[in-house]
Amino acid sequence: MTDDLRSAGAPTLEDVARAAGVSRATVSRVVNGVRNVDPVIQEAVRRAVSVTGYTPNRAARSLVTRRADAIALVVSGAGVEPGAAEEAGDTTESGQGGSFTAQVFADPFFGRVVTGVVNYLRPRGMHPVLMFAESSRAREDVVAYLRQGRADGALVVSTHAEDPLPALIAEAGLAAVLFARPARPVPVSYVDLAHQDGARLAAEHLLGRGCRRIATISGPLDVPAGQARLTGFRDTMARHGHPYIPIVEGQFTQESGEAAMERLLAEHPDLDGVFAANDLMALGACHVLRERGRSVPADVAVVGFDDSSAALACRPPLTTVRQPVEGMAAEMTRLLLDRLSRPDGPVNSVIFEPELVVRGSA
Repeated sequence: MTDDLRSAGAPTLEDVARAAGVSRATVSRVVNGVRNVDPVIQEAVRRAVSVTGYTPNRAARSLVTRRADAIALVVSGAGVEPGAAEEAGDTTESGQGGSFTAQVFADPFFGRVVTGVVNYLRPRGMHPVLMFAESSRAREDVVAYLRQGRADGALVVSTHAEDPLPALIAEAGLAAVLFARPARPVPVSYVDLAHQDGARLAAEHLLGRGCRRIATISGPLDVPAGQARLTGFRDTMARHGHPYIPIVEGQFTQESGEAAMERLLAEHPDLDGVFAANDLMALGACHVLRERGRSVPADVAVVGFDDSSAALACRPPLTTVRQPVEGMAAEMTRLLLDRLSRPDGPVNSVIFEPELVVRGSA
């Protein structure tokens, strides 16, 4: 920044206009994201902004653009109320000592979503607002927050198939994009993974290693991803002459993987291969196998799903199906910003392809 600009106080639009050789109105249009400005002029203004150190007044800008420059990143739970959850013995709601948020932060998946969203928004001068919607009151708060314009739209990660939030947002006509296909059709864009193809990769890898007594620890079967991974695994095994596969349902947690592995060993002590529908459950399965004196992979080969930090924390490191969560979260954010710029555009879906990552467990 030049000495005369420093002495004059904070740089203004006029300072940027002089540095760029354009009018103040042109600078205002570029700063406020108006699209029909020549790209050469846009670049000249951006360079002038950098040279002068100009920082837009966010409050003033929002008056012009009617934008908050903020996106709500919503982690949404089931439709169960805290009181009902307590009566049913469910401790995943916020009324139960905040365990819903604790469960979210314990799962590496959500950290990867946040990373992808933040990395996409930051260069665009926007920021996410993290919200939790685990009860009807919390869902109402999210919808009200969006209606009031405090965030321009929502990125929704649902943890339960019965989550009513996507439908509430769609009915309110608010801009949103979902991470994962909703269990019930709603006119909202989403990103997802080809889960059945990923499970097929896991089955083919275990069979290719020579495993013949294979079991699976599924995800929760009221979640579309859990259903799809189980379907893809069973179909592939059946195509290779294995019509019956022992199944124990897990909850995408390490503890549920441990419990499932204990049950599988009790009922099928001769098994030699396990597919767990996420890495946390696979990590739990490996812990139990090691405690029971079973070598991984010499005695029992284990394949997980996600390629999360849990896969590298496992001993041996976990062979897993990679879900490119950061890239999916970035694409989810791109779809939302596109929706904001074209409110009448069609809803869209983007499906990512899985990839097998071979490490030491299988």
